[in-house]
Amino acid sequence: MEIVINNLCKNYRKKKALENVSITIRSGMYGLLGRNGAGKTSLMRILATLSVPSSGEVSINGIPIKDVSKIREIVGYLPQDFSFYKSMSVYDAMDYLGLLSNIPDKVRKERILTLLERVNLKENVKTKVRALSGGMKRRLGIAQALLHNPQILIVDEPTAGLDPEERIRFRNLLSDFADDRIVLLSTHIASDIESTCDGVAVLNEGRLIFHGSTGELIQQAEGKVWLITASKEMGRHIKDKCVCLNMSNTGTGVQYRILSDTPPKEKGVIQSPALEDGYMYLLHQMEGGVCS
Repeated sequence: MEIVINNLCKNYRKKKALENVSITIRSGMYGLLGRNGAGKTSLMRILATLSVPSSGEVSINGIPIKDVSKIREIVGYLPQDFSFYKSMSVYDAMDYLGLLSNIPDKVRKERILTLLERVNLKENVKTKVRALSGGMKRRLGIAQALLHNPQILIVDEPTAGLDPEERIRFRNLLSDFADDRIVLLSTHIASDIESTCDGVAVLNEGRLIFHGSTGELIQQAEGKVWLITASKEMGRHIKDKCVCLNMSNTGTGVQYRILSDTPPKEKGVIQSPALEDGYMYLLHQMEGGVCS
């Protein structure tokens, strides 16, 4: 299974949402990182056949993206702003969607119950959709996206607004589904990618600025992450001249985790980078670099 994208462009009047994006995505979990407005949703809507490219070529498992009916047979999509039939029960909503997908009655019933069990909603078959929590609605969204047994699952910002426990549960759920299909996960939360994905791409202002393994993205910040303990007054100076990744209060002052190309003048301790560090370093290099 693979998604092949060559020189993809998407324009909205004068705005370039995507500019000459080329990438190949294969089986497993693949992450798509970028700020809000970077072009992630535009790319996913094209892959889900909800938007048409301005130029370029896209194929999924050898099928051109313009063959909409065949693409929709193999692609499941969970958008960021997902809505359901609120007055229906969980089972009835899934059953109605199965009818719309022309899934035979016997197959539909068995598949709905199997999916609801996999997303831990089997005990909620009679619960009204409006009564579900945010995390439960996200899990129901995954179930509906998998109802027609797609080979490709596309999820856009799936953990936004979820509490930490629900985020972990949701990430584990996606990882399980990626065993036998492509799961493309779009987010601006680097930890979601680091926890689940082997490959990752980074978009910035519509352009692809990185694609490779998560380890290769982490290596972007190798030797450039420092921990400095300083007073709050000195901390303001540090934050003015450096990219401050994090800060935390200690008994002796404030610890600042920063990006710097060279050892900072203030006494600092080199740190092992995480995916978020590599991602932030890459973004700030595109904007002129970090402090040195």
